[in-house]
Amino acid sequence: MSFKNFNFKESLIRAIEDADFKEPSPIQKEAIPKVLQGLDIVAQAHTGTGKTAAFGLPILNMLSLDKSVEALIIVPTRELAMQVSDEIYRFGKYFGINTATVYGGSSYNRQVKHVNNSSVVVATPGRLIDLLSTSKIEISPKFVVLDEADEMLDMGFLDDIKEIFTYLPSQRQTLMFSATMPNQIKELAKSILYRPEFITITKSDVTNKNIKQQFYVVEEYERDDALIRLIDFKNPTKSIIFCRMKKEVDRLSTFLISKGFSAKGLHGDMEQRQREEVMRAFKNGSIEILIATDVAARGLDVNDVTHVFNYHIPFDSESYVHRIGRTARAGKEGVAISIVTPHEFNSLIKIQKSIGSRLETKVIPTINDVQMKKKDTLLKQIKNKKISNIAIELVENLKQELEIEEIAQKLASMLYSSNDIEGSDKIGKNITEVDKLFKYMKTLSSSKKRARSRNRRGRNSNRNNRNNKRSYK
Repeated sequence: MSFKNFNFKESLIRAIEDADFKEPSPIQKEAIPKVLQGLDIVAQAHTGTGKTAAFGLPILNMLSLDKSVEALIIVPTRELAMQVSDEIYRFGKYFGINTATVYGGSSYNRQVKHVNNSSVVVATPGRLIDLLSTSKIEISPKFVVLDEADEMLDMGFLDDIKEIFTYLPSQRQTLMFSATMPNQIKELAKSILYRPEFITITKSDVTNKNIKQQFYVVEEYERDDALIRLIDFKNPTKSIIFCRMKKEVDRLSTFLISKGFSAKGLHGDMEQRQREEVMRAFKNGSIEILIATDVAARGLDVNDVTHVFNYHIPFDSESYVHRIGRTARAGKEGVAISIVTPHEFNSLIKIQKSIGSRLETKVIPTINDVQMKKKDTLLKQIKNKKISNIAIELVENLKQELEIEEIAQKLASMLYSSNDIEGSDKIGKNITEVDKLFKYMKTLSSSKKRARSRNRRGRNSNRNNRNNKRSYK
């Protein structure tokens, strides 16, 4: 089956082909036809299964582009809002679609202006309620999507979601996506959806069991040193390093080449011919390290990638699953390594929770660790090296002046000096420090939930006061 079977508009098919989507995933096969029929749906499907395209593609296909907000997508976090918005914009690029991303911590005026000029709004619950309840925006979307509904429940947003729907038109098509289906989510579905169709995609393993998933916690200024140290220690045969931004790909590829690595960058701003040349070189082994944005995470099929490095952890687990899935292909084993700062720790926790497997906490190797690893590698190389005639002649010449043991030691020293280890001896956090971070983030999350609960009670109290005043008048 291909995406052409859905009879999408030609401009949407072009965008799908540009994204290198080949075959619909199970959730896409099930959901897209029902959405196109105008049905409300409740889909139980895990992140990493292609949910954004499952609702995004049919909605884009049905937009009338009447210069109003036609679709509202509600997501639990700022990072996911940005990711979904980027995906919708990418799929709708040949329509000339404008998307607005609404979340806390950014300018109200700027977001209001974007909403008033967009067909699709992607929003987090807190900021969306602020804009709706203060009449800063008035929208009547034809399509409403609740993405990661159970995540919003876990974050204490259930009452916020119910309140949001009091501002939305009753005549709408509503789509709900959730990895799990607790009773509160089922009750919510009954209250906001009309005769929904239920879709369940059985979750086997979101990530490949042959992939060892590891993460290292460092400070931002240590990120480059950490990457170099890990490449030195892991000594990957063929690896992909994922970055969030194109400019980061360009900078990092230049940096790695300057350090003597065989590396090339790959991103969407490159001409097709350049991208094809880079991919050819990577596949045939001319380069060992590919530095790429997420554009390379889809459709990239190279069977002998031993390691995937997340230079920056992605915003959402769907991208994470796509990235690490580039290794351990065709039944082989692979390693996925994420470099994380304390600022990104919350994203890491959410990804772990979403994919249903725990990443192993590791510590950046010291200089001595790398030296010992390289020593073992050198020993194997020396033992397996065939002796050439020129080497025999060289040693015979040296024996005229030096003892054989001294000759061997000098040659070994020359070999070893070519493997000098750069950077500080200690890079990043140790296990104890990482454990403290976990405990701190758990405490912080509980505090935020309590604060949201107090804010809701405050809003409800203000609303009741306004209603009482109206009744008195």
